[in-house]
Amino acid sequence: MIATCSRHRYLHPVFASLFSTEISQRHCQRMTLTSVTTMPSNATVSNPNALHPAADNTELGWGNVLIALAFVLLNSAISGVLKIGVGTSLMIGAIRCMVQLTLVALVLEPVFAAENKWAVAGISFLLNFLGTIEIVINKSKRQYQYMFPSVLIAMIGSTIPISILGAKFAMAVDPFWTPMQFVPIVGMLCGSAVSGVTISIGYLLKEFQENRDKIEVYLAFGASRTEACRPISIEALKLALMPTINSMSVLGIISIPGMMTGALLGGSSVQRAARLQMIIMFMISASATLASVFTTFSIIAVLVDPNHRIRTDRIRENKNGFGFSKVMAGVKAGFLRVKAKFSRGGGEMKTRGREVMIPLLG
Repeated sequence: MIATCSRHRYLHPVFASLFSTEISQRHCQRMTLTSVTTMPSNATVSNPNALHPAADNTELGWGNVLIALAFVLLNSAISGVLKIGVGTSLMIGAIRCMVQLTLVALVLEPVFAAENKWAVAGISFLLNFLGTIEIVINKSKRQYQYMFPSVLIAMIGSTIPISILGAKFAMAVDPFWTPMQFVPIVGMLCGSAVSGVTISIGYLLKEFQENRDKIEVYLAFGASRTEACRPISIEALKLALMPTINSMSVLGIISIPGMMTGALLGGSSVQRAARLQMIIMFMISASATLASVFTTFSIIAVLVDPNHRIRTDRIRENKNGFGFSKVMAGVKAGFLRVKAKFSRGGGEMKTRGREVMIPLLG
């Protein structure tokens, strides 16, 4: 046998044969390694489906978002045709939704990547702080003395402990502060707490101002401030928890909730998604209840002093809206002005012969 390699053409035929055999073996090994490295990471010999790679999640770009935005545009057009007057509000709400979710994604992406417990704690506090601002400044028509600290304590005292206990024991997340699980949980609990606290505060402050005499009758007959305010407190808590109770009542039969839908879209099994939704709903109801109860007691403690006098002087009307709302009102006014000019062919909008002046900031 003669070696085919020109480099070793002067070798003895036996050595040349051995050399060519070694080259063939190395070539086969190289081909085997190449085929192994190009196989999927989950491929095994016993798994015939390993050669088929798992389907990737579909990438969603801004084009997909704009397609979905067409639904809001349709609603806005219907509002304009029927003269409902909510078309501009729908568009502003959609723009706010896009901007806010984009900012949240930009903030959460490095937090999720870093997996730092202090960053998670900071985000959790920020969510509660922003929720408190939303309640005190933007949602409530009336305010009371020491409202901001009491609402902030109610928010933190209800959402954080329940998130920790639920993530650690109910959801078996280890560690419990894992950003991908803990931050969304805190966000959902904050949303439910904001709704419940806003309803309870609005009802209680309204009752103290409009039905003060009923509470004074109880106090005149020797009732404590807790006993005198018990009827309105119970009614306030019922109203605050009614949305959560209604949500739990219709889950599964009438509606598939967002958490379960997200888990299913993420590839989770149906059973696991259902159990996860149960856990989240129970946590939401607990946080909304705790926050509403704490806020109710704080209002009673502030508006009925230790001498059992009703202090409605500690209630004030909320005349100063949140700055962002003023900015958006200005944007809305500017949009209406441009719309009026286009609809009138560039002329100024007039009503009954008089010029209508639309202020920029409302």
